[in-house]
Amino acid sequence: MESRSRVYATILPAAGPELTDSENEQRLAVRTVNPLSPVNRVRELQVTGSAEVCCPADRVSVRVSLCSSKESVYEVTVTFSDFEMMERVCSVLLEKLDKSVCVGTPHFYHSDKGLSQVRRSACVSAVENAQQKAQEVSQLLGQTLGPPLLVREEKMTEHRMEENDGGRAQGAASPAHLPCTPKIIIFSQVSVSFSLRDRSRKKL
Repeated sequence: MESRSRVYATILPAAGPELTDSENEQRLAVRTVNPLSPVNRVRELQVTGSAEVCCPADRVSVRVSLCSSKESVYEVTVTFSDFEMMERVCSVLLEKLDKSVCVGTPHFYHSDKGLSQVRRSACVSAVENAQQKAQEVSQLLGQTLGPPLLVREEKMTEHRMEENDGGRAQGAASPAHLPCTPKIIIFSQVSVSFSLRDRSRKKL
């Protein structure tokens, strides 16, 4: 059975501008595999990287109620991806139809496709940060960073920031008083292992 040894090193942040928690939250481990066989010795550098992405809602739905002369009420819900277009449509309805129309409070939300893209973006950014840290550490140790051996997402959290101004009264709504667009913050943390080669080792 091959013997294995592990050497762990902790990297402390240097003095300088204050960093965010996601930038400070990095761990480092250097592991030497099969140290008794220098020819086949493989060193592995393990780092963690994190990233945070904030994204506003990309969809809005509005319920429109129309009253006819016979006191019949018709309702329809319209979904927009263009918020400016939604405001223009609401303005035209209120201007042209006046009291016969009631425009409800817009409901902002994130589409499934939009959320999926933001999650991927956060994960990719976390991997890029981990790779950059690994590159800097390998240079500091006088080593050459090899290809990644393992990439694992350790953690992903989502925080929704709901902002609302209390809505508006029926029949008297104005697009100028729209609720603030909610946002979602996605945090991703990954663990990446890279192979590490000694720069002084000659290529055969």
